[in-house]
Amino acid sequence: MLTASANESTPVTVRMFGALHTLRRSRGLPATIELEVPPEGMTALDIARQLELPPERIEAVFCNHRTYDLNHRVHPGDRIAFVPPGVPGPHRFYLGIHQAGKKFHADDAE
Repeated sequence: MLTASANESTPVTVRMFGALHTLRRSRGLPATIELEVPPEGMTALDIARQLELPPERIEAVFCNHRTYDLNHRVHPGDRIAFVPPGVPGPHRFYLGIHQAGKKFHADDAE
């Protein structure tokens, strides 16, 4: 279990799918990571960097059953999962991954 501080509130639960799951396993990380975040939250991008996940290998973030880009602010108690590129066609639209990836990369260009 990765923990930034033992005195914080409810941790964020982090999971990874696809190639990110393989990367997690190769680094010896558990399937579910609990991570403390400050009360004001932090972006999913900051969490990815803290876990040493390459942002270019993340297309979307599921947070509490909704799809967002890496700029989404995550708060204590949230449940997130990082999704890599490569989700098959129709599922990308159904899950909202297509829009999340487009928004993040558009924000990057600014």
